[in-house]
Amino acid sequence: MTRIDSEPRVWSVGALCLAIADTLNARFNPVAVKGEISGFSRAASGHCYFNLKDESGQIRCAMFKRAASALGFMPKDGEMVELRGKLGVYEARGDLQLVVETMQRAGQGDLFAQFLKLKANLEAEGLFDPSRKRDIPAHPRAIGVITSLGAAALHDVVSALQRRVPHIPVIVAPASVQGINAPSELLQSLKRLVSWQGPEAKASSNLPGQPKVIDVILMVRGGGSMEDLWAFNDEALVRAVASCPIPIISGVGHETDFTLTDFVADLRAPTPTAAAEMVAMEGAQLLADCQLLQNALSDALTTSLDRMSQRLDWIANRLGRPSSRLKDQTARLMRMHKSLQYGFKSQVQVQKQMLSRHSEHLPRLLQQNLQLQHQRNLNMGTRLGLLDPHLVLERGYAWLTDETGRALTHASDFQVNQSVTASLADGQVNLQVK
Repeated sequence: MTRIDSEPRVWSVGALCLAIADTLNARFNPVAVKGEISGFSRAASGHCYFNLKDESGQIRCAMFKRAASALGFMPKDGEMVELRGKLGVYEARGDLQLVVETMQRAGQGDLFAQFLKLKANLEAEGLFDPSRKRDIPAHPRAIGVITSLGAAALHDVVSALQRRVPHIPVIVAPASVQGINAPSELLQSLKRLVSWQGPEAKASSNLPGQPKVIDVILMVRGGGSMEDLWAFNDEALVRAVASCPIPIISGVGHETDFTLTDFVADLRAPTPTAAAEMVAMEGAQLLADCQLLQNALSDALTTSLDRMSQRLDWIANRLGRPSSRLKDQTARLMRMHKSLQYGFKSQVQVQKQMLSRHSEHLPRLLQQNLQLQHQRNLNMGTRLGLLDPHLVLERGYAWLTDETGRALTHASDFQVNQSVTASLADGQVNLQVK
């Protein structure tokens, strides 16, 4: 015989959910769990939602924006992670869910801790400051690539560059991208590219003796786990990238992978192919840019011509038409011609009147003038006769000249045996100086 002492308690749905949440909190929280991510999504609010599963079960997870912003990587489906958080019940659906407070890749706790510590130190030094990052040249003269010769990333980069900018030289500096020797090899390859001026550069130059210059360096490799990408978190390499005089694009891993070279490089590319595309502007884009420049130049030239034409019209209006100006000048010349004719006739008339008034005195005036001129001529003849050299010669003087006819007037002008001509009043005598 079974005795029923009392009826079971009737719960409201909300109260039951709260009771279950309290029980979970008291029994399990905080909880740590390991599993595989499935159905990961990030809402516009920044909150992340996904399932954590293994071979025997799964649980819904929510990671709110505050916790998600502290992640050093982008979670993706199929990734094994370790979570810490609190179990609870989402009352709106009655679902069991884990509110995640921290997440790290499974088995990478120590590496991730090292990553975060070094990242914080470098960030405090200002190596990640956007103000120190340089612009990537749009038209590099040569492109350097650092990666493994056997990596698929090299094939992707070279294919993209060959397709988009086959005219730009590509200089590959091979290095291991994974393993214990990878950091030192990557560092040496970077140094080689910085100091590179080999014969290949001179051979590819457009001008004799002017080698191509590497204007940008791509440091690339494919995706992988944190251990696979750890070489790109090496402190010496990261500092070398920060101090490199050539702009560097880091294209390490896939879009969800992050390394310290990504933070310190001048530009981060989500994939190696994207890194190549960032420095390889397509021919169509170049032609479009040239067309824009041509249009701008044409517009500027048209504007300048319009402005000059307007100025020419203004000057022409000030000068007037040549035919109109010639007509004005012709009319002015005619007026001056008539004025000159009138003035000439008036002057002739005045002179006629004066001549008429003085005509009766003219014969006497002419006679007086002739007599005066005759007397002046007599006086001038007398004075001229007194200056005749022959009058001097008749007084016993002689005019001495050398063979060239030069006058000899001083004793120093004479030399022994010199031939001299003496001009006298009635002739010439040839003499010789003794």
